[in-house]
This record gives sequence, structure tokens and C-alpha cells, in this order.
Amino acid sequence: MTAKLIDGTKIATEILLGIKNKVKDMKVKPGLAVVLVGKNPASQIYVGKKEQMCKDVGFYSEKHELDENIDDIKLLGLVDELNQSTKIHGMLVQLPLPKHIDERLIIDAIVPHKDADGFNPINMGNMLIGNNMILPATPKGMMKLIESTGVKLEGKHAVVVGRSNIVGKPIAVLLQQKNVTVTMCHSRTKSLEKHTKKADILVVATGKAKMITADMVKEGALVIDVGMNRDEKGKLCGDVDFEGVKMVASYITPVPGGVGPMTIACLLENTLECMELNSRL
Repeated sequence: MTAKLIDGTKIATEILLGIKNKVKDMKVKPGLAVVLVGKNPASQIYVGKKEQMCKDVGFYSEKHELDENIDDIKLLGLVDELNQSTKIHGMLVQLPLPKHIDERLIIDAIVPHKDADGFNPINMGNMLIGNNMILPATPKGMMKLIESTGVKLEGKHAVVVGRSNIVGKPIAVLLQQKNVTVTMCHSRTKSLEKHTKKADILVVATGKAKMITADMVKEGALVIDVGMNRDEKGKLCGDVDFEGVKMVASYITPVPGGVGPMTIACLLENTLECMELNSRL
């Protein structure tokens, strides 16, 4: 068995084309603001991609680059300005933030109807009770990838490895909304392979290169790899040992070209949804 690739680049391109077609006839263009604090190289690349995608689909965009020594008060001031801006319908503050900044305080300050990343606790709380408003972009994209396979989800057993607030916990909730039974694993889970081996759907978001090997995966499993790491040769790789696991799984996301493109596509989709929410206020 060789797994079928779940092509995130192709699916994201289709989403972006749909957004572009919606936007071209709009008199008022959706506006996305991105706030970048400091000079984190990975964040700079990611923000650059977002800026280019906004341009490609016809969005209005703003990029605010701030010194890494900025304090909470000044950053909150900018967030408040963007909350009130009529040009901006969605915004995000790029994570991670410098350690001296209270990350939770900043995210909480973004009004829920402009929270393009879906991290505000009100949006997260709505998701928890099944009232999906603005979903976290990466888990939203992951669900689209899973559903693109056509695999019937109801009654399946999913194992999520990683319990972060931005990936692990939200994807567990979204899977449960589809009547999937979910097991959450993390760094302190004992005998991890005993859990992963039982997964019909295996989601891995640990930040540890190639930690999931073929002997840890159930034959025929659908595998979603959220990792973005570099191996000993400096080559991009995921949290899953792709070459080994693809011989066991039925479906698998590549790295790069899997979850990553979907995050940006869903972020722009969220901005459109934010614009609609703004119009109701």
C-alpha cells in the first residue's frame, strides 16, 4: 500500500480562486491587517506570504512591523486602532510574540468579529459549543483536507498528538463535531504508540521532526502532519516520517504542500467571514 497524497496546495488554490471571484465585484474590498513584532525569520516569511496572497485575491491589506522591545500598552493601542478602522475587517497579531509581552492579553483585545485567526476566547468558546463563528485557520484547513478524501468520518477513531490551543485542542473539537471519537495525546502520554496504532485518523502537531514512524501507524490510517521542521540535512520535513508512513497509511499530507497552504487560504476565507459579521453590527 502506498498512501494517496492530500494535496493542500491544490485545495488551497481552489479556495483562493473562489475568494478572488467573490471579491472582484465588491465595491468595498475586504481588509486584513497583520501585526508583526520583532524579526523572527519564520514569521517574516509567513507574513510575506499572507501579504502576497491578499494582493493576489484583491484584498486591501496592512502590515504593521513593530520593534521587538515594544511594550504591551503600545501594542494594545495599535490593536485598538485596528479594531476601530473601517478599512480593516479582519486582523491578526503574528505569533509567537516576544516573551515580555502578554500574548493572551493581546489576543483577547482583538474584537471577536475582526479575529481572523480565530483565537479570541469568544470565538474559541463558540466553537466548543458547536456555534462555529470564526474558526482557527489551521484546524479549519485541516478539516477541509480530511473531508477532501471522502472518507466517512462518523464513528471513526482519531488520535491527536499535541494539545496546543491553536491546533491540537481545536482540531479535536472539530472532529468531535463530525461524530468522531477523539483521543488526545501529548508529551506526557505513556506508550504513545499504543494510542497512535489504533487511530483511523492520526493528526500530529508536536514540532518534533519525524517522531511518528511507520510502526506507530495503523494500516490504512488517514494521516495529517502539521509539523514544519528541518531534518539533519536541513531539508523541510514534518512530525511524521513521511517515507516510512506513506507505505502504511491510506492518505497522508506532504510537508511542505499539505497543511501550510491551507492555513493562509482559510485565513483569507475567515477575513471574508469577518467582513460579513462586521456588516451586521
